[in-house]
Amino acid sequence: MNSRPRTGIIGLGSMGYGMAQSLLRAGHDVLAFDIAAEPVARIVADGARSGDIEHLAAEMDCAVIAVLNAAQTATVLLGQPDRPGLVGLMRPGATIISCATIAPEDARRLHARAAKAGLHYLDAPISGGAGKAAAGKLSIMAAGKVQAFGGAHPALDAMAEVVFDMGREPGRGSAMKAVNQMLVGIHISAMAEAITFALSQGIDPARCHEVITRCAGTSWAFENRAPHVVGGDYHPASAVDIWPKDLGIVLDAARAARFPAPLTAAALQQFLAASGSGLGGEDDAAVAKVYARNAGLQLPGDGQ
Repeated sequence: MNSRPRTGIIGLGSMGYGMAQSLLRAGHDVLAFDIAAEPVARIVADGARSGDIEHLAAEMDCAVIAVLNAAQTATVLLGQPDRPGLVGLMRPGATIISCATIAPEDARRLHARAAKAGLHYLDAPISGGAGKAAAGKLSIMAAGKVQAFGGAHPALDAMAEVVFDMGREPGRGSAMKAVNQMLVGIHISAMAEAITFALSQGIDPARCHEVITRCAGTSWAFENRAPHVVGGDYHPASAVDIWPKDLGIVLDAARAARFPAPLTAAALQQFLAASGSGLGGEDDAAVAKVYARNAGLQLPGDGQ
């Protein structure tokens, strides 16, 4: 009899793949699924199992949903007209860990559907990037019933450096992630504005990065994203097109709370401008190109 935790992971993008690696390293019996064949083949070569989720879902003690957004999370959990979701496939008493950045009301809705099927649902958005996912050092903002935390415990131990218990009410984890995304989105946009402003003043981006990272104006975003601008390398660690979704979630929640969020709105406009000018698939530091083009400046690596 298999005594290892049997953990499914649905979604093998840059975050989900690293999370699957962390689960394997912690000794889990990992069942991995993605619509793309290549990452599935790679993780199977690393020791995971895969196949038809309709046949394997009943084996899972816990399923980690690491897809892009609320719509994809709902599809995985609830299924489609011609294909059942996890609520119709997993055995009652199993646990769902929902990791995508989604609106708090979506988390509450999906929890209710999972609970109706006898599944425990943990609202558990993640932060940390692909490197920390692969190292098992994510930060996870989790909310759910005691039973959900209990069922999720082995997977959380494998994937996270810290789990913030946001309480028993699903949706609180997603609300906390919205606060985080508000700050990160604003900070990335501020980094782009600052480094291009420096260029307008005759200060080289590399020198700007060197100085600011040792001064009070620094931030995680400046330290992590400004090197992409300095190097002219916009291979996506996190793409521009993530931010219209995530900052849209923030502003929808703020509107519902009648809370003004002008800095978030300004940052969103810059990401929308970047996406609309064809930069959506580039690293989110490429928002600096919007500032540079508007000011007639040339960033490193820009052949214009």
